[in-house]
Amino acid sequence: MDLGLAGKTALVTGASAGIGRGIALALAAEGVRLAVTARRGERLRALEQETGAKLTIIECDFMREDAPRRIADAALQGLGAVDILVNNAGGSRPFKIDASEAQWEEALTLNFTRQRQLAHALLGQMIARKWGRIVNITGKSEPEGVNGAFAAKAAMHAWAKGLSREVGKHGITVNSIPPGRILSEQIERNYTPEYRAWQSEHEIPVGEYGKPEDIANLVCFLASPRARYITGAVIPVDGGLRRYQF
Repeated sequence: MDLGLAGKTALVTGASAGIGRGIALALAAEGVRLAVTARRGERLRALEQETGAKLTIIECDFMREDAPRRIADAALQGLGAVDILVNNAGGSRPFKIDASEAQWEEALTLNFTRQRQLAHALLGQMIARKWGRIVNITGKSEPEGVNGAFAAKAAMHAWAKGLSREVGKHGITVNSIPPGRILSEQIERNYTPEYRAWQSEHEIPVGEYGKPEDIANLVCFLASPRARYITGAVIPVDGGLRRYQF
């Protein structure tokens, strides 16, 4: 299927590894011109070599207060316009119940506030061109305990749904993808091979952990003109791991 993405432009955050890197590679393969951002510039340059295309590389700490404006400005300067925003940056933040206000603030900033600010920094030029795609890589809705990232991702879902209702008339869609167990450095660091094998057999209906390209395939579709009638949706990609029904 021709997704009609060739010649479009995209900004992918957290693109240096894992899911973000997989998304960047998949979009590049579809002929999308890319801006990519992360803290580790050397990995972004390695990604550029792998794509075989010229990328707009933005080395930036997402937690910086001015990060959304800096990233948006650099992407617009490098690409001319941003058709597609993939909000992928973030990270898990498990807490004890006596977590400090600073811990909560950091979790919410990293996993919700910066994504919202970046999207709003780019919305104006999408509205002006009557076309845009915002795809948020979020998280599950079944927390095992207190985790600042889960609360922030729930906020992302609510914000994205509300935003989708405001911008649909401008040809802009806003969707969210909560990943399941997707193989990455973080997964390999946090879960032993034995646990991954046990979970694959006992808890994941398709019988294995996913790969970054499993997320990237859906991102490419949602970012394409063919997905024009899908907006405000939360679409898990988890091999059936999660038990909620919608």
